[in-house]
Amino acid sequence: MVLASASARPLAASGNCLVTNEWVCPEYVRSRKQELIDATVQHLQLSSVSVLIGLLLAFPLALVARRWRASAGPVLGVTTILYTIPSLAMFSILVPFLGLAASVTVTGLVLYSLTILVRNILAGLQGVPEDVREAARGMGYGPLRLLLGVEVRLALPTIFAGLRIATVSTISLVTIGGIIDHGGLGNLIYEGNQSLFKAEVLTASVLCVVIAITADLLLLGVQRLLTPWANAGKQSRFRRRATTVEAMP
Repeated sequence: MVLASASARPLAASGNCLVTNEWVCPEYVRSRKQELIDATVQHLQLSSVSVLIGLLLAFPLALVARRWRASAGPVLGVTTILYTIPSLAMFSILVPFLGLAASVTVTGLVLYSLTILVRNILAGLQGVPEDVREAARGMGYGPLRLLLGVEVRLALPTIFAGLRIATVSTISLVTIGGIIDHGGLGNLIYEGNQSLFKAEVLTASVLCVVIAITADLLLLGVQRLLTPWANAGKQSRFRRRATTVEAMP
């Protein structure tokens, strides 16, 4: 009888991490699998929609700032001011207008993404050499074709750098939406903090990090596919430097 009870203790301890409230608890993942999937899907939806809307708004704002230089200061200034507003204060401002809905989370995230996206799009477009523009005009390129076919393509490395930062930042900030029950994995983090449920907090936090790293790597892959000339340029510069080093006495 004593042997039976002694052998049962390790089994109980190993499968009872929910009761002992351990940080790492496989039983939590197994028993709450569907809840974790639903929260992850909502997190992905909120993040992707926010970044997409932010990109669609940032592009024309960057074009306005480039076309009329006097507007660059106000555009960049306003987006920077929006970025400095604390997230809890931002959501508190939006709730009276939008209610306790997912649109509060999306709107807040879109406003936060603008400062990064507008600056990088503007910097990328301004970085296109003027002689390239003149050559394209000489070949009969109109304003729209010049923008999409030449300027945007050459600005892609800078644009993608901002897009990657904005995406990772957005994935992290989605969790703030947990205070209104529209925060994806943030809902679980908020609930876990309220109930001191360690496994819930850690598991949701780890999933947020995994999503952010995965999204960043995917965007990096897309960038390399769309800008093979940039990668070739880096390789040629590396070869030239290597040749120079080898030729040194």
